[in-house]
Amino acid sequence: MSARRDKNMELALDLPARSTGRERQPPAAEQCSDGELLHRIAAGDREAFDVLYRRFVRPVFALALRRLGDRGRAEDATQETFASVWRSAASYRPERGAGAPWLYAVARNAIVDRTRARSEPPIEAPDEPSSELGPPEEAERSWLAWRVHRALQELPDHERPLLELAYWSGLSQSEIAEFLNIPLGTVKTRTRSALGRLADALEELE
Repeated sequence: MSARRDKNMELALDLPARSTGRERQPPAAEQCSDGELLHRIAAGDREAFDVLYRRFVRPVFALALRRLGDRGRAEDATQETFASVWRSAASYRPERGAGAPWLYAVARNAIVDRTRARSEPPIEAPDEPSSELGPPEEAERSWLAWRVHRALQELPDHERPLLELAYWSGLSQSEIAEFLNIPLGTVKTRTRSALGRLADALEELE
């Protein structure tokens, strides 16, 4: 009885080693979603990084060039974007949304950094309405910028990047679909939803 039990245990232990050539292997990097690639990049997977780079280098560069208007600065921003992706991929949280919007946020930060390096700093939305006295037009502009900024922050993570890419970066819906790697129909649907939410949020802030 003991011998039979030992034999059964040996057979059980042998099962994983009986290769049929059909073991489940990790999918090739080319077949991974953007989020899966970021997860693998966080673990130091260079192949996953190369695939993500090939997917997004063109739209990131186009975004930077459109925003900065200078090829050299756009190339610098693109390089910094992917350097940041390699360094900070572990901060990506799939439960908060797909990988492309996260990468867009990284690209946006890199582009803003390059914009700030200009002799004339960009106008950023204020965190609070300006308390400084000035002409009525400037006060109204400050208040409106603050309201829009606050309302945008209330949008879901899967909708906010669409409006930022459309209005901050001036991309068309087709370009947004390419950048975020989602269908054009999804861009249109989410944009309509985001605009509706934005209008509601702005009314609440009046």
